[in-house]
Amino acid sequence: MSTPDTPQSGFTPFVPEDTDLPELTFRAVALGVLMAIVLGAANAYLGMRAGLTVAATFPAAVVAMAALRPLGGSVLEENISRTTASVGEALVAGAIFTIPAFVISGVWDELRYWESTAIMLVGGLLGVLFIIVLRRTMVVEADLPFPESVAAAELVKAGQGGQTGAKYVFQAMGLAALWELVKNSNGVQIVSSSATTFVNLGRSTIEMLGQQVSYVGGFIMQSPAASPALVGVGFIVGPAISSTLFAGAVMGWLLLVPLGLFLNPSLAAQATDTPALIDLSMEVWSKQVRPLAVGTMIVAAFYTLFKLRTALIEGIGRAFSDIKNARSGSGEVTRLNLDLDFTKVGFAIMAMSVPVAGLYWFFTQSLPGALVLTVVMMILGFLFSAVAGYLVGLLGSSNNPISGLTLSTLLIAALLMVGMGITGPSGILGVLGVAGIVCCAAGIAGDMLQDLKVGHILGGTPWKMELAEIIGVVIAAMVLIWPMIAMDRVYEIGSAALPAPQAGLMALMAQGIVGGDMAWPLVVTGMFLAVGLILINSPSPMLIAVGMYLPFGSTSAIFVGGLMAWMLSKSLTARGADAAQVTRATNTGVLLS
Repeated sequence: MSTPDTPQSGFTPFVPEDTDLPELTFRAVALGVLMAIVLGAANAYLGMRAGLTVAATFPAAVVAMAALRPLGGSVLEENISRTTASVGEALVAGAIFTIPAFVISGVWDELRYWESTAIMLVGGLLGVLFIIVLRRTMVVEADLPFPESVAAAELVKAGQGGQTGAKYVFQAMGLAALWELVKNSNGVQIVSSSATTFVNLGRSTIEMLGQQVSYVGGFIMQSPAASPALVGVGFIVGPAISSTLFAGAVMGWLLLVPLGLFLNPSLAAQATDTPALIDLSMEVWSKQVRPLAVGTMIVAAFYTLFKLRTALIEGIGRAFSDIKNARSGSGEVTRLNLDLDFTKVGFAIMAMSVPVAGLYWFFTQSLPGALVLTVVMMILGFLFSAVAGYLVGLLGSSNNPISGLTLSTLLIAALLMVGMGITGPSGILGVLGVAGIVCCAAGIAGDMLQDLKVGHILGGTPWKMELAEIIGVVIAAMVLIWPMIAMDRVYEIGSAALPAPQAGLMALMAQGIVGGDMAWPLVVTGMFLAVGLILINSPSPMLIAVGMYLPFGSTSAIFVGGLMAWMLSKSLTARGADAAQVTRATNTGVLLS
């Protein structure tokens, strides 16, 4: 075990360091692994359907308390279960942003188990190993607020009094299951998932270049999707994010789609009835609005990184400083100070480069290309893992810009592949492989730093939490691709039912740079749209672009959830509730969601 410095003076963990409470037990790890698979599968669906994922720390903490408390489980066992469980959500967040891109780009006909599992396994393990080296600096020494970690720790502390909040989780699960039964086409389907109609504003004729041009005016109107999951996501992310996302949907579906109909008069003339107009509108959204949204996402991703440039530089600096001083610790070694041995961790990181190179060789069919991609991935993987961890400590996991970090990695790898003459499907495979591993590593890194901070507050043993994370990554990586494969077969990745917006962005960029197949006029137009949004100080050009990319029914359902959160807060405030009561009610809503 490594021996870092003692924790900062004045800090007292919830569980004293001299405790003999059980911690890394089989039942704690087994429960955590089970929750990792369930929560990971749920987030895979949410991420590919809505473009958003939700942190698993809170529901995992509640379920761990409810399941282990009757068995006499200790708070440290509950902490191990929560830590292991949150791995599934983090790993899937990295996977859904990149692995579906293999299908969307056309280099795979369907998701492949072994290749996908290898990407998640290698990326997840590297994320864990990188953060073990960085734990002391970011968790113990750095003056980072870790807002979500503090909130999760307080939830666990409050749960020791007997009120775990588990009843809200299980009641909501039952209600959502019943709703899905009556809505799903494989169930009894009493209600429809959504309703779509075309609002026809009539046909008009204008003169352009001396010719009479006839066009149709109108737009598609979709009801919010009848999805408790999407409404729950909206409640969790809150009114600000959900309304910004919905603004993108309004811009895409109620402005750009009608404009696209106007700019396609010959096609509009052939659409003589409502079903044909709906089909044409969907084609306009899919083939014209979505590439434009991708251009907006590209600029928005780099703008996000630019706004965080100071934090990025500090995160990278802390990473190198910690490597230099990792073994300079002194003082008495206690349970609260023990990490997995840094020497073994270093050798493990170097050893991981071998399967990484083999995977890239398999993808690119070029040994020099594989070696270059391996070096790029190891360097960027470590730097971006450090950055992701730092930003989670600063802003919370909800603000971890892993899509922007991954896009940066993809662009660098794509340019290197083109420079080496590796193009076509093999080049696209190699580029997406780099992006997938880095994205999984960054996702795990941010989640793990958050988990380690919760454990630090509660008095958990670092090396036991790190080992639990490794176990969780290995098992989750081998299992979680199956739910994604099932979703692809039922809904089809890239369709309106499962659009996977971030993966669509990665696929288009890889195809465009390496394969030379990109609708550049639309993409560049989207880039200028992002510049315009930035100039008017839009709260999030990225969210607006994602709203344009997603089906209207999905974004409007998320917006409904955000409105519910806003109305709850307003009504409680109007009744004179204090801040503590509003927070308690909101937390209950989060558990229900």
